[in-house]
Amino acid sequence: MSWRKEQRRTERGYHHGNLKEALLQAALGLIAEKGAAGFTFADAARMAGVSPAAPYRHFRDRDELLSSIAQRGFEQFEALLTQAWDDGRPDTVTAFERVGKAYLAFARNEPAFYSAMFESGLPVDANPTLMAASERAFAIIRAAAERLAAMAPPGMPRPPAMMMALHIWSMSHGVASLFGRGDAARRKLPMSPEELLEAEVLIYLRGLGFPTDRRPESKPPGPPPVPPAGPWGTPK
Repeated sequence: MSWRKEQRRTERGYHHGNLKEALLQAALGLIAEKGAAGFTFADAARMAGVSPAAPYRHFRDRDELLSSIAQRGFEQFEALLTQAWDDGRPDTVTAFERVGKAYLAFARNEPAFYSAMFESGLPVDANPTLMAASERAFAIIRAAAERLAAMAPPGMPRPPAMMMALHIWSMSHGVASLFGRGDAARRKLPMSPEELLEAEVLIYLRGLGFPTDRRPESKPPGPPPVPPAGPWGTPK
């Protein structure tokens, strides 16, 4: 479900018997309206239509509620990036560009999840489950960076894949946060956020000396071809 600022729930009460899910949906709605820091635990209870004490049945405090939302966001994020990467098909550069577009699409279409994941100020390393979910999502960008690093021309030092992953993630996150979000405060651009990110990444790769064309990538050489047989079953 997308939570955009222009979208509001028509029914905000707790009617369906699943208190935990009602609180998660209520908090998502509040994040979409006010940002990750703009609501209290009591606000989430009020929007869900329950007493201020009811959320404590499922969440220790507001941070645990936010952590659950961020974890769900990272799981959806990982699935979207995995689909976009598609194990680098049909070639690394094209597949990586799809990952960048998927990153921006998630930020634009799921701003409440994105805010909980990246703007809530939660100490991710204090929650092992949340940490694992975020690492799985980042692993897609790391895998793409490793494939990009393997494209280094002969004789050129291969840059560390982790360094490349962090650089490219920073570019993607910067464009998403500044220009790819679904809010009215973003600047107007003479190009789309996707075009801006694509240009950034291509300039970055070319600056490192990487080829950025989309030629079929080389494969390990196979066995030598068998010469055609002569009339007696011997090579011609």
